[in-house]
Amino acid sequence: MNAPNGFLVINKNPGCTSHDCVKRIRRILNVKKVGHTGTLDPEVTGVLPIAIGNATRFIQYLPQIKTYFGIIQLGIKTNTDDIHGEIINKKNWPILSFEELNQYLNNFRGLIKQVPPKVSSVHINGERAYKKSLRGELFEIPTREVNIFDLTLKKWEQKKGLLHIKVKCSSGTYIRALARDLGSKIGTEGCLFYLERTQASGFNKEHAIKIDEIIEHRENINSFIIPIIKSLNHIPSFVVKDIKDHYFWETGRKIIFRDPIDITSDLGQTTFKVIDNTNKLLGIGILEKGEINYIQPKLVLNAK
Repeated sequence: MNAPNGFLVINKNPGCTSHDCVKRIRRILNVKKVGHTGTLDPEVTGVLPIAIGNATRFIQYLPQIKTYFGIIQLGIKTNTDDIHGEIINKKNWPILSFEELNQYLNNFRGLIKQVPPKVSSVHINGERAYKKSLRGELFEIPTREVNIFDLTLKKWEQKKGLLHIKVKCSSGTYIRALARDLGSKIGTEGCLFYLERTQASGFNKEHAIKIDEIIEHRENINSFIIPIIKSLNHIPSFVVKDIKDHYFWETGRKIIFRDPIDITSDLGQTTFKVIDNTNKLLGIGILEKGEINYIQPKLVLNAK
């Protein structure tokens, strides 16, 4: 069997790290080049896209929006900002109607400032924050700007202090931090009770498979691997049409862009997936505008 290239979308179980999942896939497929597209906390379940082979080179070009279903527990503060951490404080929560609680959530819709949890994978001076936290070091994590595109209150359990939410957000958003900050805004405490990622990097639960199922169907593994080109549907295409341009591309030289300039990808720049006449993926190119417009190679598969 040829070495696989593409994305395998894992439906992650609670209790294992994202790195654990990568190691298991590497061992199951006997492939060295394996990586995930974004960390899930150990107790978080759901969609974890795994890049295999050349797909690892395309992770940065995948959609950055992620979607979660979560449950927030009011009245409890922990050292990890989720229910699995050490309880630091407990505080009663006020009586709130569904509408009143929804008004509080308005503070967290759109572009917001957020400080990630100290027990997190954020890098601080070249080291993961959680490692510093485990050693009991005192440190601060800089505030970052994140975008919460949609925050929907699905259910409110007043007696238990549990609110069920759906969140659509930018990469780098911590739902644990959202839970903590919401509790503070209401005048109580807050932590994350449960979290499932339902969409990430353009993949959703319909694409996802349990690792045990992969082991069971190992002989048919290619049927579960999503080709790289299918993960790039959000990026416009540039077709290399003639032999000369094909040679220029393979040798890393820019190609004249002859089409009208009216396309901008959602990556915030004129980024194109480069294909040939048979729809075979050749790589990623960046549009250089000028008197003559060019496609500059950014990532070249099978470079010479």
